[in-house]
Order: sequence, then structure tokens, then C-alpha cells
Amino acid sequence: MAVRGGFWMIMLLAMGVLPFPHAAAEVDSARPNIIFILADDLGWNDVGFHGSAQIPTPNLDALAYSGIILNRYYVNPICTPSRSALMTGKYPIHTGMQHTVLYAMEPRGLPLSEKLLPQYLKDLGYSNHIVGKWHLGHYQLRFTPMQRGFDSHTGFWTGHHHMNDHTAVEHGHWGLDMRRGYDVAYDLHGQYTTHVLGAEAIAIVQGHNKSSPLFLYVAHAAVHSANPYDFLPAPDETVANLGHIENYRRRKFAAMMVELDRTVGSLVDALHARDMLENTIIVFSSDNGGPADGFNDNAASNWPLRGVKNTLWEGGLRAAGFIWSPLLQNVSRVSHQMVQVCDWLPTLYEAAGGNVSALPTDLDGISVWHELSSGAPTRRIEILHNIDDIWGTAALTVGNWKLVKGSHYNRTWDGWYGPAGIRDEKAYALDTLANSPAGKVMEELSLLPTPERITQLRREATVSCGAGAHMASECDPLERPCLYDVESDPCEYNNLAEEHLHILQSLLARLADYNSTAVPPSNLEDDPRGEPQHWNFTWHNFGDEPEPEVLLNEHVN
Repeated sequence: MAVRGGFWMIMLLAMGVLPFPHAAAEVDSARPNIIFILADDLGWNDVGFHGSAQIPTPNLDALAYSGIILNRYYVNPICTPSRSALMTGKYPIHTGMQHTVLYAMEPRGLPLSEKLLPQYLKDLGYSNHIVGKWHLGHYQLRFTPMQRGFDSHTGFWTGHHHMNDHTAVEHGHWGLDMRRGYDVAYDLHGQYTTHVLGAEAIAIVQGHNKSSPLFLYVAHAAVHSANPYDFLPAPDETVANLGHIENYRRRKFAAMMVELDRTVGSLVDALHARDMLENTIIVFSSDNGGPADGFNDNAASNWPLRGVKNTLWEGGLRAAGFIWSPLLQNVSRVSHQMVQVCDWLPTLYEAAGGNVSALPTDLDGISVWHELSSGAPTRRIEILHNIDDIWGTAALTVGNWKLVKGSHYNRTWDGWYGPAGIRDEKAYALDTLANSPAGKVMEELSLLPTPERITQLRREATVSCGAGAHMASECDPLERPCLYDVESDPCEYNNLAEEHLHILQSLLARLADYNSTAVPPSNLEDDPRGEPQHWNFTWHNFGDEPEPEVLLNEHVN
């Protein structure tokens, strides 16, 4: 009799079907493969499973409907803080990563005192690989992925790059940023980044020695905007096939997302071909809310949620995400369990067979593995979204209550931004979903729900807020804190601070408690040693090298 996954192995042990010594060895070697797919700057409304039929994402949708759609899943408002929380299991205020992003010429990185997710998994015997974006420090090699628990890295160190030429423009400087291990990958020039990462992920799966479990972190460049000469690079043919999207910028954004979705289907196919899928966990997430309506020269959509990337409204924090695995029990559902990105470290560690009680006690993340599997409420009742004392902003959710204090950009991006997309259920192509590579695999494994169930799941995962922003109770968070019931009012229309002053005061006190534990932000000024022109026009680990001759001459003069 074939045994599928660790759960069934344990059940057979309990029934006495397998002799205990042999079975114990099997359980030890059956740790699940973990695939973590992170999209960059993806909006809540940029995937099909949240209700819009504008951008076709059939592979992601097939996995989402066959797994658990996380409707109350939160990340941090911008890139570096979210990635630091994922890797450390800690809120950014506890690692100094809470203020804006890490810039390419800053002589800093995610503190080396922190043990990262791949290092914990390495202790459990995992083979760890990253393809794509790092953005947690590179000024010295000791901050880069292959010295923080990963066995290989093909991708880039900084926060963004152009998808064809692999260069990044930042603070007036231009440099190439594409690496294979420690080496600059000049040979990949002209190859579309999403395709490169997709192919590399498949190659890792195909070459993986199945005697050890695999942790594969696929951190896409898409759908982040690129450089001023071409903000949204996408293959012309893909753009042309999306003619139903009238706004050209939005059409190019959609094409970038379509290409990402295709790589997901190919990766699922590769896992299935190697008989790895039945003992695999796949997590999909965005790193922050979408930059909508031209923010960062991008065209994401968080509709109908409020705000954009790098704001503390739901549109900046509530992420499109799901978890899929045959090892989960209660699947094909929409979860309203509260989950934060820092929870993935203990959750995946426990799913991998690690002893969560042995993890450091100062983690902010909690394991939600068993609760996600069963559908029971998680122990997470509150989420610190961030505290940034430099910008004077903070947000905290406790239960259904959310406190918002301060605003970025002088409230310029505090509104509601579309496009809403195509909301007609008949426009959603169920046949495309079933015929996608991931959909076909789900069908073969008898995991894809019926069309009727998919329609129901999609309805449940679609946020609806009624009348609209024009009905909103005005609140100026620059003048006084705002309070929202995000369970009944996820679009943050109605400020309830005056009606529930005692709740407001309680959340402010809790926020002060958190702030008393914060470490100072670690941001530093750009170091001129990092200018790409000193390193053959590449973004470089400049802290490991002697000072460039041109700077030495400047010091002498």
C-alpha cells in the first residue's frame, strides 16, 4: 500500500500496520518539501481568486481553491521589513528593519545575530535554495543568501531591476544586478527575469536529491516596477493578448503577472513529475500591498481595500496569499484566521517536524500549522503592523479592531484605488483554470473542487464593502488616531474612535508597550564606496573590498 505524506505514516503507525522501528525511520526521512513563492508588489485585487476576472491567474487560482485562501493574512507595508519578518520570525521593530527599505549603497544588512528560516531548516536536514530577490543586505558577502543558510542563489541582491537588462537605477546610479552564486551573471543578459527564475526553480527541483527535503524560496521580481526608461517590462506577445485591458500601463502590469503565474504552473508540473508534490507545502504571498494608480510608477490594484504599498491601511498590509498541501486536512476553503508574515518561520518549522518549543522565546511569530490544517482559531489575536517613529506612523490590530496612527506621504495615498476589474462571474474562465498546468495536476490528484465549489470559494474570498468611499466617516490620522472595525468594515470607511474611546485608549496603550521593546532603525546614509561605477557598473559587495582608487584620491586631495 502506498503511503502518502507524514500524516498517513503516523496513522499507519497508530494502527500497527508498520513495525515501529522501520516506521520511525520513514517518518524522519519524510519531512515535507517547502516551496515559498513571493510576488513583489502584488495587489489584493491582482489575482483571480479574490474576485476580479481582469488578470488571468489560472495556475495560482487552481492551487488556491485546492488549498486554503488566507483572507486575513497580513504582511508589512513595504519590501525589506516584510522579508526580514519572513526570514527571522520577528516584527521589524525588533531587528531594526522597520523604516523604509534597504538601499543598495547602505553599509548594513539584516543583523547577523539573527538566525534565519533556512538556517533553522538546515538543522532539520533541508537542502535550501533561493531564486530571485534578496534585499536584506549585500555590502559584505556575509549578509548575502549563501552565508545565511542557502546552498545556492540565482537572482539579485537589491530591491528591483529591469526584467531584460537586469540593471537597477537607484539614487541616480545605474548598475547591473544579477548573480549566480557570488558571480555576476553576465550570460543572462536579455533573458526575461521571470523566465530565468522559473527555469532555475525547475532545474533545482529536477536536480534535487530526494533523500533530503527541499526548501525552495522563489522571490520574484514581478510585479515590481523597473527603471525610468521602462517601468513595466513585459513580453510584447503577452501584452498583445490582454487587449481587453484598456489602460496600457495596467495591461503591461497584467502581462508581468501572467508570466509569473505561468512559472507557477510549470513548477507544479515539475514537482509532480518527480513525485514530490504529494509531500510538499506551497505557500504563495505578496511582500506588501500593491502600488496602485501610478504609485511607484506602477499599476497594481488593491480594490476595494484602502491605501497602497507603504501605507498602513489594509491595501498596504493585507496580502494576497494561500497555502496548499496534501498534508493539510481542512482544505478548499477560505480562511479568516489571522496570520502574519512573521508566523511562517515557526509554522513551516513545525510542519517540517521541528520542535517549536525549542525556538527562541523572543520570536513574534507563532506556529499556525495545526490550526490551518484543522480550521480551528489560531492563537494570534493581534498583529503589530509597524511602528516607524521616524515617519511618526504606527498601526495595530487586536481582534477586529484596528488602530491607525499617522500617515505617509502627507495623506496623498490614503484613498481607495482601482481598477475594480471585471466583476461579472460569467467573465471568469473556469475552463482556463482547469486546463492550466497546475489545474490539470490538481485534477489528476482529485484535489480541484467542482466548478460550483470554486464559484462559492471565489465569492467568499471577495471583499465587498457596500456603498463606497464617498460614505466614509472622515478621519485625519495626522491629527488624531483612527479606529476601525476591520471585520465588518475591511475598507476602513468608518472611523469609530469617538464612539469607542475606551478601545482606542486600550490599543494606544498596547502600541506603547510594543514601542518600549523596539530597537532603533538601522538605516544608514549611502556609502559612496558602493557606487556601481567603481565596480564595473555592478551593484557590489563593496564593504569587502579596498576603497576604490578614485575615492582614495579624493580623500588625498
